Amino acid sequence: MKKENNHLKKFFYTILIAFAIISFWRGCWHLMDLYLFPSNPLVSSLISIALGILILSSTKNLIKHLV
Repeated sequence: MKKENNHLKKFFYTILIAFAIISFWRGCWHLMDLYLFPSNPLVSSLISIALGILILSSTKNLIKHLV
């Protein structure tokens, strides 16, 4: 019974964490739609891609240490 309760607890924590991650990204996406070149979706998308690549490439050493 205790093992089953532990699995149920892990399941609910997983759902909670998934909800938190999705909510975070939804909020970021919405803010970017509102403030990052809202009248020009193409420029907004290109700037978003460039920022993403810049952040990912600048943090690759950090990620190597964390993983």
